[in-house]
Amino acid sequence: MRALPDPGAPAAEEAGAEGAAAAETRAVETRAEGVTGRLTGLVRALRSHGLRIGPGETVDAAAALEALGLADRERVREGLAAALLHQESQRAVFDPVFELYFPLGRGVSAQEGGAEPDREALRERLVAALAADDQALLGRLAREAVDGFGGYGSAQGSDGWSSHQTLSRLRPETLLARVLAALRAGATGAPEGAAAFTDRLEPDEIRRRIEGFRERVRTEARRRVAERRGTEEIARRAVATSADRVDFLLAGRAQLDELRRAVYPLARKLATRLAARRRRAAHGSIDLRRTLRGSLSTGGVPMRPVLRRRRPARPELVLLCDVSGSVAGFANFTMLLVQALHDQFSKVRVFAFVNRADEVTGLLARGSADPAGLGARILGEAAVTGWHGSSDYGTSLCEFAERHLDAVGPRTTVFVLGDARTNMSDPNLPALRQIAGRARRVYWLNPEQRAQWSTGDSAAYAYAELVEMHECRNARQLGELIARLLPV
Repeated sequence: MRALPDPGAPAAEEAGAEGAAAAETRAVETRAEGVTGRLTGLVRALRSHGLRIGPGETVDAAAALEALGLADRERVREGLAAALLHQESQRAVFDPVFELYFPLGRGVSAQEGGAEPDREALRERLVAALAADDQALLGRLAREAVDGFGGYGSAQGSDGWSSHQTLSRLRPETLLARVLAALRAGATGAPEGAAAFTDRLEPDEIRRRIEGFRERVRTEARRRVAERRGTEEIARRAVATSADRVDFLLAGRAQLDELRRAVYPLARKLATRLAARRRRAAHGSIDLRRTLRGSLSTGGVPMRPVLRRRRPARPELVLLCDVSGSVAGFANFTMLLVQALHDQFSKVRVFAFVNRADEVTGLLARGSADPAGLGARILGEAAVTGWHGSSDYGTSLCEFAERHLDAVGPRTTVFVLGDARTNMSDPNLPALRQIAGRARRVYWLNPEQRAQWSTGDSAAYAYAELVEMHECRNARQLGELIARLLPV
């Protein structure tokens, strides 16, 4: 990659916004580190979070930096995002990492290590800044808040900075009513149309501004910790990863919602890969006898290999899913993904269980209710629980083998989805052996990390002796496993 020119001192307008001292410090640090080093560090950090960024995107980002310069930091942010990212959802990872490698300032203010600021006075200034939506002032207040309330460690100086400690002391979320009052007071002498607009301003807008300030505090704390401990380490550990790399068992509601939105784009990619595999498999292997017979006309040299023509049939698929507890998010996402891939199979049947097994294929039909309510529909409409609500793999496998074994045949691939935790009940290995004996292949996808298999009430390794068990902790692993394991 071509080295970028020395950016020199920031532009006058930026210096005015940040203060002359901070601008001078930033210019010195920028020259010392080099913009090229920062850019390559940014790319490495984004790759460590699973973003696919190749040399081409990196060169484009360097060209964007050369064209944009460093005078306008927001233009730099948007230019690098346009060059490096492929999806809007990746901004959730890009923005915090960008703040670490292209920070607004360097070092800390003179207040650090001094007397604690007046909390109420800072809150009053924060109310005014939120009411005016003054972004420059909000940035300065975030730095002052971390200075005054975020440091911890020895009395001589902070050993670190905590955004949680800062926000706990400042409590900006409690300022909603005061900000709205300030807005209405400011609109008193305004023209009638402006006052009407202010009256219609929703509290949600103020909440958005407050959350923006909270994020500024988090960014400032991360920046200071990165200066002390190293930018790469903080970028790797302190920045939330993308939703497709979050463990299913740890994902929150917002991350599961994002995964559900990603089902159909992921399904399209997997469908393309499966179709390509099927086309390659259709060519078959070399037919040695026909190749040698054809080589007689060329003196025994096999100039034209003859291939066995194959007509691979689309496989049948059966899902057997544990929908209890924290495993339910993993099972629901997988069911939605397979339903989106429905056209790649000749037949798909889906069964869910907690301590009883029941077919739920109809609940996944196209045009059904929103995906977010899938778990509730299954628990409400399917017979998946008995007299208790705890998962029971032994009883569920037995009921599936007794009532639904006709769904499994010599062309069927079975995926069992669950953590194999039996709640100390009988794992019923003979039932799983019976299912595996009828199916073409059986794969078990376990959302727990391998180190936890067969600990406590887990029967993972006992089941793994009968069928292939794979660790499947996030959406990225799931997509790779489905693309690799499904037959053609």
